[in-house]
Order: sequence, then structure tokens, then C-alpha cells
Amino acid sequence: MTQTASLLIDSKCALGEGPFWHADRQQLFFFDINNQKLFATSARGNVEVSWSFDENVAAAAIIDADNLALVTETGLKRFNLQTDEQSLIIPLEADDPLNRGNDSRVHPSGAFWIGTMRKEEEAPGGKLYHYRAGQLSVLRSNASIPNATCFTADGRTAYWTDTPTKKILRVQTDPATGMPVGEWSLFADVSDGRGFPDGAVVDSEGYLWNAKWGGGCVVRHAPDGSIDRIIEVPVSQVTCPAFGGPDLKTLFITTAAKNLSAEQLAAEKVAGGVFSIQVDVPGIPEARIVL
Repeated sequence: MTQTASLLIDSKCALGEGPFWHADRQQLFFFDINNQKLFATSARGNVEVSWSFDENVAAAAIIDADNLALVTETGLKRFNLQTDEQSLIIPLEADDPLNRGNDSRVHPSGAFWIGTMRKEEEAPGGKLYHYRAGQLSVLRSNASIPNATCFTADGRTAYWTDTPTKKILRVQTDPATGMPVGEWSLFADVSDGRGFPDGAVVDSEGYLWNAKWGGGCVVRHAPDGSIDRIIEVPVSQVTCPAFGGPDLKTLFITTAAKNLSAEQLAAEKVAGGVFSIQVDVPGIPEARIVL
């Protein structure tokens, strides 16, 4: 099955990323990492609020209706959406100015898996962290571009990729803590597919939806790794999908415009926009972080 997503927001993000649906607020949140911005929009794509920061912000976990835990360059920070007040939860590579946050997601246990990477993407200097209840642990090191962090609804399986490898991995996780149990294994080798594996999310049937950087699409993988369907996106640099809307049956898709040539930008006038499509299977509500 092949379908095509349509433009929802012509947001012109340099690097649109980290989308998630906030059920309490009935809003889609997403970031423009390179321009240090966070947006909140309605399901119909109306930008209702935006925030600017003085450092890169890449992802967030929901604390409650009014507060997020932001992945910033220097730490995991509590951010109040009403007052804009920030406070440090825990430092995160604050002593490494070459790194920034990237793809991150909350496990059903409330554990926040946080990816970091080199800003210049020139070397494997990133990590994958596990944060829960005040404790920060390193799960993987020497990552180039950590991506595709997502979990099954029962909290027993995690997925992750280091984008340049073109291999999506999985590992069993403790449903109560979100910590890996056992060894990582190959879920899907996408070397022969389009583009590179970027952000991903799991739906309520346990299928994984993976954005393809440079591939102009989102691919839905069955639990055995096989390709179930492809959602075409009319720009090349597709970064991350998220389920949202009142019934969690809208697939929102962020994209990027950075590094495109003048010719490419002329051909992809809506690069960096947010796209959407109605799908027949709902997603999973975003879990809340356990601080």
C-alpha cells in the first residue's frame, strides 16, 4: 500500500524534528533544532504558540499539562509552557560544546531515552541515555546520529538506529524501568531501501513507522521487520513521524530544508514543512516522564 501525505504547515524549518501529540492540550509540538525554536499547533495545523531559545532544543517529554522536560545542549530542563520559566533537571553533556541533543522518546515506564550527537555530524561522538527518577545512565556510546527511538505499548521492546548504519536495532526492555534486558539485535536492514532511517514511532498494532532522510517517505514495518506500506512525502529530507489528533489516527511528519542546494529548494518549495495523513490504525498515547 502506498499513500501520500499532504502539507499541513509550511513551517520552513531548517531541521524540523521531535514531533509529539500532547493529549492534555490537544496540540502537536515540534522543534526546529537549528533555529532553536519550539512550536505548538492545532490538529489542523494552526500555529498557536511558538518559543525561541538561546541554545539548541531537540526533543521533549511531557511532565503534565503545563510543563515539558526539554532536551537542550546543556541539560534536561523543566520548561513551563505558561510562564516560559526554565529550571535544570539534570546536566547533559554541558561540558561538551560540540554536542547537541537529537531524537528522544519516553518509554511506557516513564524512562526518557535521550540521544546526543556531534553538531557538525562529522564523527561518532554521540550517546544514548536512559533517564528515570533522577538517574541518568549511558546505554550506547560512539553514535553518529541516534534516531528511531521508540517503544511498543507493553514496554517490552525498544527500537533504535544509528542513522548512517542503515540498520534499525531492537532490544527487550523491562516494562517497569525501561532499561534494556538482553542483547541488541537486528530488526531491519534498510541498506537497499530509500534514504537513511531517521525518527520512528510504534503504532497500537506494534508496527514501526520510520521516516527516511533523503528518501522522501515514511515506511511502516511489521513486527518481523518486513515493509507493510509506504507513505510518500513530497520533500526529500523526512525526519520524524508522530501520531496525534483526538483519535490518534493522524500521522504528522516533520521534515528539513537544511543542506539543500538552490536547485533542490526550488524543486522542494515546502521543504521543512510539517505534513500529515489520516491512517487506519491509531498510535499510542505519549507516555509521561518520571522525574
